[in-house]
Amino acid sequence: MAGKGREIKRRIKSVNSTKQITKAMELVSSAKLRRARERLNKTKPYFDTVKKTINEILADSENIKSIYFEGEKEIKRSCFIVITADRGLCGGYNTNAIKASLLSMRDKEDISVIAIGQKGRDYFKRRGYNLDGEYTNILETISFKDAKEIGALVMQLYKQEMIDEVYLVYTSFLSTISHKAECIRLLPLTEIEETGQEKQEKGDAVFEYISYEPSPSALFDYLVPQYVESLIFGGLVESAASEQGARRIAMENATDNAIEMIDKLTLNYNRARQAAITQEIAEIVGGAEALK
Repeated sequence: MAGKGREIKRRIKSVNSTKQITKAMELVSSAKLRRARERLNKTKPYFDTVKKTINEILADSENIKSIYFEGEKEIKRSCFIVITADRGLCGGYNTNAIKASLLSMRDKEDISVIAIGQKGRDYFKRRGYNLDGEYTNILETISFKDAKEIGALVMQLYKQEMIDEVYLVYTSFLSTISHKAECIRLLPLTEIEETGQEKQEKGDAVFEYISYEPSPSALFDYLVPQYVESLIFGGLVESAASEQGARRIAMENATDNAIEMIDKLTLNYNRARQAAITQEIAEIVGGAEALK
């Protein structure tokens, strides 16, 4: 019993130390999640406004001539901006983001990757993908400057025809406990498909003639880089919030599992100790009977 009891006590001590670490990480992630959600709520209106403006120009203007608009050119090389975390211990957050990108990728010889986060960078680098950009340690303190820098790289590659289309892979923040990896196309832009409700509202409303100066195409070319930057920034903010939410849930589950394991080990220790005591009493009684 002595050896077995000591082993169980060592395991209990080890699991208890792990529980303290996971509990601390859970509390830290909760605090970071609150800040990330506040930032998300502040930035979303800007993102929605830029997107709405682009959609209105596309819907109200015909025959727009722009390199950013989908035409007849053949898609030969695709660029994927993949946002992952710099660290693990966040459940399936990184795995789901990488899977979402792989589902849309063709042969890796025709793929360009701009990796945001160490986990995604390491994954694609080990497998021989072409990395045109690497950005790490920016999700903790996101600024619009980061989005502008990444957007400038994307626009440069696109204008130089080194890439023919651009996708953004990020994790959408649905709620504190719900997050979904998304893969959306940034460039080239396509015409907007209206829903039935939007068509009805458009049919009932009276539209005034809108004039764009110097031209719809010039305004379109001016707005698209800002549109790309805002989408990237929105993806960064949502991914950061999702990462902290996923890590909080993972650490909460790990803490609960540690508590359950400690309870089981404590029960096993008590049973082993009781069995040893019972055996000692039986040996004492047996010895006493032998002396009679």
